[in-house]
Amino acid sequence: MTRLKDLMDIFLQPGELFVGDAAFQIRTILGSCVSITLWHPQACVGGMSHFLLPTRTEPVAAQVLDGRYGDEALRWMMKDLKAAGINPRQCQAKIFGGGNMFPDQMRASAITVGQRNGEAARLMLQNQGIEVLSESLFGVGHRQIIFNVSNGDVWSRQIRPSQLEVAAEIAAERCSS
Repeated sequence: MTRLKDLMDIFLQPGELFVGDAAFQIRTILGSCVSITLWHPQACVGGMSHFLLPTRTEPVAAQVLDGRYGDEALRWMMKDLKAAGINPRQCQAKIFGGGNMFPDQMRASAITVGQRNGEAARLMLQNQGIEVLSESLFGVGHRQIIFNVSNGDVWSRQIRPSQLEVAAEIAAERCSS
């Protein structure tokens, strides 16, 4: 992925999020994880998350937010947008990711982690009254994502897993059994 000229480049690792203004581009790589972008068109302020699971299974104190979980990542991003003077409900949302990295190892009826993440993202945004402008969800492989906060554009490129990646996953599964 190339850096957009004149924009500060932020790369998100799993569990991270970032909110910034038009001086930034935010990038990440997603497998079964999901990113939500929120962008305010008048203020040219936006944010992006990179979450691993829809929600926690163990309860914790309400003030402790963890970006690894979709519901908490969205609350955290909305909190940061509000701190920047932005009403998150006036933002446009886009959703990316939820890919199946190892389709040959699934039962046909199984719901993947990626599917759960993508469906959760849709529901969370709907519950918050935030319009989803577009999405690129599911399918096979990982995605490279670049969010240009200056204009709200998000580029997504999906790449199927290589034979080497599939072989490595199969070998790892055999070793752990």
